[in-house]
Amino acid sequence: MATQKPSIPKGTRDFSPIEMVRRNYIFDIIKNVFQKYGYLPIETPAMENLSTLLGKYGEEGDRLLFKILNSGDYLQKIRSQKSEDSSSKSIALDSNKLAPFISEKGLRYDLTVPFARYVVQHRNEITFPFKRYQIQPVWRADRPQKGRYREFFQCDVDVIGSNSLINEVELVQIIDDVFDRLGIVSVIKINNRKILSGIAEIIGEADKITDITVAIDKLEKIGLEKVNEELNQKGISKKAIKQLQPIINLEGKLKEKFPKLLEILKESEIGVKGVEETMQIMRHLKDLNLKSKFKLDLTLARGLNYYTGAIIEVIAKDINIGSICGGGRYDDLTGIFGLPDVSGVGISFGADRIYDVLKELNRFPDDTKATTQVMFVNFGEKEEKYCLPLLSQIRKAGINAEIYPDAMKMKKQMSYANTKKIPFVILIGENEMKDNILTVKNMNTGEQVKILLSEFINDFIA
Repeated sequence: MATQKPSIPKGTRDFSPIEMVRRNYIFDIIKNVFQKYGYLPIETPAMENLSTLLGKYGEEGDRLLFKILNSGDYLQKIRSQKSEDSSSKSIALDSNKLAPFISEKGLRYDLTVPFARYVVQHRNEITFPFKRYQIQPVWRADRPQKGRYREFFQCDVDVIGSNSLINEVELVQIIDDVFDRLGIVSVIKINNRKILSGIAEIIGEADKITDITVAIDKLEKIGLEKVNEELNQKGISKKAIKQLQPIINLEGKLKEKFPKLLEILKESEIGVKGVEETMQIMRHLKDLNLKSKFKLDLTLARGLNYYTGAIIEVIAKDINIGSICGGGRYDDLTGIFGLPDVSGVGISFGADRIYDVLKELNRFPDDTKATTQVMFVNFGEKEEKYCLPLLSQIRKAGINAEIYPDAMKMKKQMSYANTKKIPFVILIGENEMKDNILTVKNMNTGEQVKILLSEFINDFIA
């Protein structure tokens, strides 16, 4: 049999032990913060029915869905259909017509649509408002490139079944709490879909709100001149573009911005409503002494067709890497599955980008570099037997510990400890067994001390 070269699909990754320890450090902090605010975990299957997924993400989203091939002789269905219907000769040549015959399921594209399906399917079992978090992988058949993968994790937290703006305030607190614990200085940008709708309305281009917001969302990347060019290309009138300038260039502190914005949008009921909602959220945030800076960003659009109220996006202040968290308010997430008029709001943390930020800033704590804190050197069968009960006591004290499995040369065992970055090595030979003591070597300083087991444990966990 020919030797096969090992490989994995493009856009996927293996994670080494050190990467997993660091990723779990991120997940554990996010999970602990979610739980602190009263959110409960759920999980949904990796695959969903295609009927659940298709048509929920737009044409491009449908194209990026990973479809799962049906088991059995799926081609038999096509042959049967052809024999019954002469007009279906082109089925095999049309991928959209072919899909239902060969695939009924797909890998989930995000955690939001499965969450909507879950809420509707289990509505008689859950209590509203329903506060849930979900940390699971998602899959997209995108073109792999730096920072973009076909398999990646999302860390979502949502509350559904409540219109209260306290939920938005709480989500911003969660963002602040997570990034404070991770040691990332963050900037939280806040906008409102209603404000964007009001802007489009007062410049006379309400029907082109998507074109307008897609363009102004690029302001930081391409500059005002290019944004205006794109608006012109999309058929926005010169008069409307001129009216837009003072809005997207609105300067000043929040107490100065909001009165100006209310004046600009005074003829738009929905626009004024959006400003009032944003003011209420920010008044609460001002009283909370957040570590993160928050600001009003009128160019923030984030999935415009999806959100209906507040929009949130977070960037790392010290590194230009794009959004590391984002989300917003949606008024009819569950309506697509037959449960209309249930409002919700949620955010999603980008674990992969957060990892890159922590790595570049060198903010991972040293103890995430090793799962093992103590290693016993193996001198032979007699010493093994003596060490195993001591090893058990150390583990019961909550210290991660292991014994080298074979009585190899000391150099090899020490090399193993160094490679795994194990901070302490315990050496027990005949003298140590006779005196009931440990010889402990600090692998960072090279210092060796003789100490009782109880003293070592007390000192370690102190």
